[in-house]
Amino acid sequence: MKIAIPAEEKNLDSQVCVSFGRAPYYLYYNIENDKAEFMENTAANTPGGAGIQAAQSVIDNKADVLLTPRCGENAAKIIHSSGIRIYKTVQGTIKENIELYKKDSLEPLTEIHPGLHGHR
Repeated sequence: MKIAIPAEEKNLDSQVCVSFGRAPYYLYYNIENDKAEFMENTAANTPGGAGIQAAQSVIDNKADVLLTPRCGENAAKIIHSSGIRIYKTVQGTIKENIELYKKDSLEPLTEIHPGLHGHR
């Protein structure tokens, strides 16, 4: 199983980024072998559609689960339609949120915002 998480920095002790579409990096973490791979978010500085591009990246990288504090409406639709489950992170590090997910202690993300269109 592969988890995707928006990250502020390229390490497991980094904070989870509060912005899904504009996160500097994404961590793709494989639970079976504890392999962590950080990838740069090439959409972070685009003028629009960052959430949609980020959602496509999560799908293209074959994530099964997305852990994020929030997600825009358009990105959430794309992610849900691909069968990826979205869980709400808590304030803390990536490592802490992975452990909480493994213990089934994160709630599904149900509050989807309309998006931050035109914001950087």
